[in-house]
Amino acid sequence: MSKFEVYQDARSEYRFRLKAGNGQKILASEGYSAKAGCMNGIESVRKNSQDNKRYERLKSSNGKHFFNLKASNGQVIGTSEMYESSSGMENGIASVTSNAPKATIEEV
Repeated sequence: MSKFEVYQDARSEYRFRLKAGNGQKILASEGYSAKAGCMNGIESVRKNSQDNKRYERLKSSNGKHFFNLKASNGQVIGTSEMYESSSGMENGIASVTSNAPKATIEEV
């Protein structure tokens, strides 16, 4: 089953990562100063992941593909891993679209 893992990083900021049922990380958040902000970020991912227009498809300087999921205000709420191909990136988007709405939340 897919899940959002909520954790604190080395700077004591709250972050989440969305993992697919196979354990692969498919989306990671920015840092939040408060846990409540992190939880709001998760709800924003659940909502915005269903709108294909919210995915910003990008290519890094080393030629790898990745995407950002943006909120309606244009703010990035999650960033993917790097993919070798655009088809891999599209599969990642499909995985976020499918997994985010029903993912459980686990604090680690």
